Amino acid sequence: MDRCGDGVVVEVYPAAALRRWRLTHRGYKTPGRTADYGFLVEELTAAAPWLDLGGFDQLCRISHDAFDAVIAALAARAAALGKIRRPDPEQREAARTEGWIAVPTCELNDLVSATSPVGAA
Repeated sequence: MDRCGDGVVVEVYPAAALRRWRLTHRGYKTPGRTADYGFLVEELTAAAPWLDLGGFDQLCRISHDAFDAVIAALAARAAALGKIRRPDPEQREAARTEGWIAVPTCELNDLVSATSPVGAA
C-alpha cells in the first residue's frame, strides 16, 4: 500500500489539524482534564457552525477519543477534497513506506461548499 496520502486511506494526526485550524491542540489529553473537552466542542462548533455532532455531542464532551474521531473525519474530508499538504519529490519515497500525515491546508469552512449540502462530496 502506498502510504504517501494519494490513495483512499490517509493518516491523520488530530493535534496537527487542530493547530492548522487555530484551535486548542495542546494538553487536552492530560489525565483528569475532561472538563476541557466541553470547551473544545464549543470552540470547534463556533469555528464550524455547520458541523452538527447530533447525538455524539455529549460523548465528545467527555471523551478525547470521540473528539479526536471527529477531528480525524474532518481531516479526512480535507484529504478527499485534495486540500492537504503533500510530500515534495524528496519526501515522497520515504513517505511511501514510512507514511505521511495528512495535514489540512484549508480552513474548516472550506470543507463544505456553499453550493452543495453539508456532507456532499
